[in-house]
Amino acid sequence: MNAPPRTPRTLRARPVDALLTILREEGVDRIFGNPGTTELPFTDALVDAPDLRYVLALQEASAVAMADGYARATGRTAFVSLHVAAGLANGLIGMINASRSRTPMVVTAGQQDRRHLVQDPMLSGDLVAMAASVAKSAVEVHRAADLPIVLRRAFALAAQPPAGPVFVSIPMDLLAEQDPVDLPGRSTRTPQGPATGLADAAAVLAGARHPVIVAGDGVGRDGAVAELVQVAERLGATVYHQPMNDGIDFPGRHSLYAGMLPPRNAAVRELLRPHDALLIVGCRAFMPHHYSSGPAIPDGLTVVQLDADPQEIGRNFAVRLGLAGALAPSLAGLAEELRARPVRAAADRTARLGAVHTARRDALDRDALARYGSAPLDPLAAVHALAAGLPPDTVVVEEAITAGLQLRTVLRQDRPRSYVHTVGGGLGWGIGAAVGTRLGAPRRPVAAVLGDGCAMFGVQGLWSAARYRVPVAFFVMNNSEYRTLKETLDAQQSRSTAARAYVGLDLDLDPGPGEVPTVGRLDWSHAARFFGIQAVRVDSAAQLRELAATVGELDAPLLVDVPVTSHSEEHRYPGADRSLFSRRGR
Repeated sequence: MNAPPRTPRTLRARPVDALLTILREEGVDRIFGNPGTTELPFTDALVDAPDLRYVLALQEASAVAMADGYARATGRTAFVSLHVAAGLANGLIGMINASRSRTPMVVTAGQQDRRHLVQDPMLSGDLVAMAASVAKSAVEVHRAADLPIVLRRAFALAAQPPAGPVFVSIPMDLLAEQDPVDLPGRSTRTPQGPATGLADAAAVLAGARHPVIVAGDGVGRDGAVAELVQVAERLGATVYHQPMNDGIDFPGRHSLYAGMLPPRNAAVRELLRPHDALLIVGCRAFMPHHYSSGPAIPDGLTVVQLDADPQEIGRNFAVRLGLAGALAPSLAGLAEELRARPVRAAADRTARLGAVHTARRDALDRDALARYGSAPLDPLAAVHALAAGLPPDTVVVEEAITAGLQLRTVLRQDRPRSYVHTVGGGLGWGIGAAVGTRLGAPRRPVAAVLGDGCAMFGVQGLWSAARYRVPVAFFVMNNSEYRTLKETLDAQQSRSTAARAYVGLDLDLDPGPGEVPTVGRLDWSHAARFFGIQAVRVDSAAQLRELAATVGELDAPLLVDVPVTSHSEEHRYPGADRSLFSRRGR
């Protein structure tokens, strides 16, 4: 008979050595950061810790974005080291994104020396108060003896559903102390089990005439895509991604897949109205972006909700059944329950939906191909050429706003963890996230699809890509404007897309008085070369497709400048249906 596992014994070590030991035991092998004086005891200790690689960012937002991409690619909690109040302030936007996207990370910042904090020294601040609104927990360590316990708690909490960033402030003099502290071992935690009530849920769903499923990002994060496919196929249910999904939560080519729900309650309500039973899985209550009156759930729709986070159940709308438990075993159990009972007309629904969805995708492909031509490219043609050229195993990191919405309709990925986005909405994330993604998944090609406005917010991340020769292809969709804001403004005021004046929404270099900005005034190839990165500016959709096909062959970063038509040139394509692509703002 096997003996029960022993409780890990407590060791003793200097505070800084205790920190390094905990990082190793928690699965950390890279530290993302930008150092300052208060981090010097930590960075000096890393000289003798070659197994803990320090990944330098030139700005803290890039460090947090890299950690975000790395955590998602590896499935492990990432570790970030920032510098005092100013560095934390720069990193807050990345922490907002991580919080919204449920990315587990532990973020630390060096606090000023405690011996003169009472004098309000330069660089000091209330770091806990700053981080509290965007972190699951924010604490400052006051005694060296408390550091190991606080760090153990931080790693446990960051990974606990709902995952997210946890902040720890560490005074610089604390890490410089030499007296040993107790170092408790890492605890072993059993995983969350399946939900109860699966038989009741199966009975409700099996009796529906027109079932529908909303696949939330929890499905992809928890590795439950295959189990959700089993449930959907057993029901013959239409499947939507949640609005602005951050990953692959259902295969994009599956016959039951109907696309992404738009981020407006009124639009969601209209799409769900034909259905009589709804299964919501791992979704943070739809999170609308633009306001529209009324709820997302139409009257009379029976709702079953499954989530690993009990607080999500019935949070924004009433549900018939709320199930809390780990998604993969819960969905597997639900599929088994459905196999044990008759499901009305599932095969007929599957065949009918497959024909409808295939016809829609084929029509969109024909429309996109008809727009192929020379630069500046029509945005739909540009993203279609890009999607068509990318190798099948590519991970796409998307921060392209309007072009990103179009990309979602033509990319159609099936493999989990192949699409990386942040529903947090904090711009400047994409470049750093792509670097972190490739560091965490070194055997998969990585392509970042970026809006030029988004890329401007995080351009410092290109330095890290060049410094570490991270082979990412950065595709910058260059329209020299905040296109999404123009489209949102026109939609709100029922204006046409004909050329007109806008204040503060153009990125071209120097338009004359009353002059319509010219597409392509910003040349991103110059920005890439400044950081030592090879760059190409495409002149046709065919060239873009050919470049996309080479992503898997890169051994260093590459930036591809993709000139696309501006908002003012939209009137050249009067037959285009832009309704899917004109509702997301910054």
